[in-house]
Amino acid sequence: MYEYKVVELREGLIGGKMSGDKLERILNDHAGKGWQLKSITSTEVKGRVGPGGVDGILVTFERQR
Repeated sequence: MYEYKVVELREGLIGGKMSGDKLERILNDHAGKGWQLKSITSTEVKGRVGPGGVDGILVTFERQR
């Protein structure tokens, strides 16, 4: 049996543009907790204020229960 975790990352959360170094730290942090990367999907993520969204990514992790 598996469980899944989806993390939304907006450009503003990871430094104005998609930073490879920061994404790598997030992946390694989750890997240290037993999560395995399942997929990365580009998407529009809702911003904190007002309608519309900003470019972002959805990172999906999987691990055995």
